Amino acid sequence: MRILSIIVFSIISFNFLSERSIHNRWSIELLKFVNENGQVDYVNWSKNRVGLDAYISTLKKNHPKPHWTKNQIMSYWINAYNALTIKIILDNYPLSSIKEIKNPWSKKIINYDSNTYSLDDIEHSILRKMGDPRIHFAINCASISCPKLLNTAYLPHKIDYQLDKAASYFINNTDKNKITKNEVIISKIFFWFKKDFGNKNQLLNFINKYKKLKNPNPKIKYHSYNWNLNIIQ
Repeated sequence: MRILSIIVFSIISFNFLSERSIHNRWSIELLKFVNENGQVDYVNWSKNRVGLDAYISTLKKNHPKPHWTKNQIMSYWINAYNALTIKIILDNYPLSSIKEIKNPWSKKIINYDSNTYSLDDIEHSILRKMGDPRIHFAINCASISCPKLLNTAYLPHKIDYQLDKAASYFINNTDKNKITKNEVIISKIFFWFKKDFGNKNQLLNFINKYKKLKNPNPKIKYHSYNWNLNIIQ
């Protein structure tokens, strides 16, 4: 029994350390080029891409395995989405908006399970199917109205905390959402992905977890979306 416990502990420890090492490079790059507000120093990052390219290469060599946990898989794909978005921006830099790039979300850019995936594939075919709407506040589309790009990697052992923090930060950001007693003016993310947030009552219950509503049935409106690049000014 003792031997079995040691083996199980060793496997868990190995998985934790190996997964952390996979994403360690990403944390290093984020700390260098992304500030606390999620704004990105694309100018300097475009001049020093070695770390980003090395991380993406590591992702390609370390695909999710059948024995990985949901948290391991989710953190892998959130980090992959964000890193690949940065890559697409830098591949086309300078520019003022991701929308200047032709079909940025449908470009096939990473191989997985004998298929080549785009950002859309990662978001819709993998992450959204995991059933956690908080992922929408973790993946970043390189635009001002997007949730902020966290300047550290998402990691399996603390991803629940990180997702909660990301959702809370986004919902309480008055540039993204204005919540008053009688009216809720929220990001179009909630409109585009209404299937993930549910009906009106379910959506309000979700928001209420992070921002207490004073009215149980406010009017809901949506902000226009600012697609300008989330660059450090």
